[in-house]
Order: sequence, then C-alpha cells, then structure tokens
Amino acid sequence: MFLQKGSYQISPKGDITRQEALEVLQWPREEILDMVSLAQRVKRENWGDTFSFCTIINAKSGLCDAGCIFCAQANPKKTQAPIYPLVSVEEMVKGAAKAREVGSSRYSVVTSGRRTTEKEIKVILQAIETIKQKFPLKLDVSLGIMPPHHLQALKDAGVERIHHNLESSERFYPKVTTKIDWKEKRSFVETAKEMGFSTCSGALFGMGESDEDRVDLAFTFKEMGVDSVPLNFLIPIPGTPLENQRDLDPIHCLRILAMFRLVLPDREIRICGGREAHLRDFQPLGAMMVNGFMVGGYLTRPGRDPSLDRQLIEDLGLDLR
Repeated sequence: MFLQKGSYQISPKGDITRQEALEVLQWPREEILDMVSLAQRVKRENWGDTFSFCTIINAKSGLCDAGCIFCAQANPKKTQAPIYPLVSVEEMVKGAAKAREVGSSRYSVVTSGRRTTEKEIKVILQAIETIKQKFPLKLDVSLGIMPPHHLQALKDAGVERIHHNLESSERFYPKVTTKIDWKEKRSFVETAKEMGFSTCSGALFGMGESDEDRVDLAFTFKEMGVDSVPLNFLIPIPGTPLENQRDLDPIHCLRILAMFRLVLPDREIRICGGREAHLRDFQPLGAMMVNGFMVGGYLTRPGRDPSLDRQLIEDLGLDLR
C-alpha cells in the first residue's frame, strides 16, 4: 500500500493509483510535514535541487469572450479589469527585459480571448524574433486556441512552449464555462505537442471542484504527457460569479501540490496565481515540492516583490536557474 501507519513510501516514478492520490488529498493535518517530505524526496529524485522563475506579460486584456466564471477579464466592467488591445512590440520587449531583471528563465506572451487574429500574430512574431535576439530567455505563448499555421509560424520564430490551461476536470468544466468545449482545449494542447512544442497546461483550484475532479485532472495531464503544469489557486474577484467562493486554506493547497508532484514526478510543476493569498507563510513548504514560481505578477493581479522570492529560494538552498 502507498499509505501505511507511520510509514510512507512511494516510487519516484509516479506509479500511484487514483485511490492513493485521493488519500493524499485527505492527508492528516498533524502529519502534513511527512507529506511534504515525501513529495520533496520525489522532486529531488527527478529534478535535484533546481528551481526556476517564469514571468508573463498580459499583452491583450479584458477583451475575452470565453465567459469563465473565475476570470476578471470575462466581465471587465464589473471587475474593473484593465481593457486594452494588443500592446506594441516595444512593450513586449520591455516585459522580457523585466523578466530577466527578476531572474526568470522563461517569458510568456499572454492574450485574452479564444484566439488571436492574423494581424495580432504578425505583431507577436515580430516581438518574439526581437526578444530572441536580445535576451537568453525561453519563450512561451498563451494565445488561445490557434490554427496549425499560427503554431508553425511561432515555432519558426523561436517559441519553445505553448501554454493552454484545461483549468479543471472534463466533468467539472461545464460549470466553468459553456462557451468553450473542454475536449477542444485538450485536443489543441495535444496538437501543439505533436508539432514538436513543449506543452504547458494547468489548473485552477478552489472553484467548487471535488477531490475526484482534482485527481482526474492530474491523471489527464499524465496521459497527455504535458511537460509543465502550472497550478493556480482561486483569488475571488469582486464582480465575478465566484466572488464569495472560499474553498481553500494553506493545508489544502499543500495537499494539492503534493498530489500533483506524486502523480507527475518527472513533469515541471509551477505555483502561479494565488500562491501568496492561499499559501501565505507556507510558501517555503510549497517551494520544496515544485519546480518553480511565476513571479512579477499575474494577468490582472499583482504578485509580491520578486526579491522576496529570490531570498526564499536562496534560504531553502535551491539552485535558481
């Protein structure tokens, strides 16, 4: 058995069952450090003591028709989210310079909406080519669901990784939005992988999903062979349908992080939106189980001072690269 009285053992190869993964999400509070230690050992076995930062730019904001219940950009008039069209090449390049300043090794151009236009793609391609010439950054994009010719153009320009979150399990997703089909999202990520991209697809927790939904999503990512999994925790935003949702506390978040690490031992796991609000003083424990943080802010919400994150990683003895 995976869980035994007073003894916790697991293979670093990620061969736990769904039932065992569910048990991690119910790990006793009084033994939470045992869980963190177990997940940390699995992380170190596969990744050593490496850690990395990534940074994004919200390159087009508040113009989204996806209707997701958690998102400030779905109804910016109610949420006061910023509204602007695609920023200039110069602004995207400035964002890359800032990413380097805070110690990030990855930089992602993110836009709101289901997809980008031909005109927008041309601007983004110009920015990507300029950034590649100026900075030693790994480049990602999150531009909605793109046709193959857009993906090929981005690959030719030097984009390494395509990001597109599934957000939740297929079962729960209709409660998030009915305007986008979950299967279409999964298919897009799989198409990007088939075209030779590294793929990044993650989740948002705290929307009312069950533990079974969380486990199902972890195993979905495993089946898909996703390379990087960003984990987000809901920040209830006034003006959204989830403005009063309060499902999480730091221990719940640590259990989720540990479960994903144990199911996906050799995949990158990164803590992104909501880590400051939900992990709070438990952020060092979270860092011990994962591969990295998103730093420098999120789409419509600021993060904390990146120098604090650098100090945290230094204090833990991790190798920021």
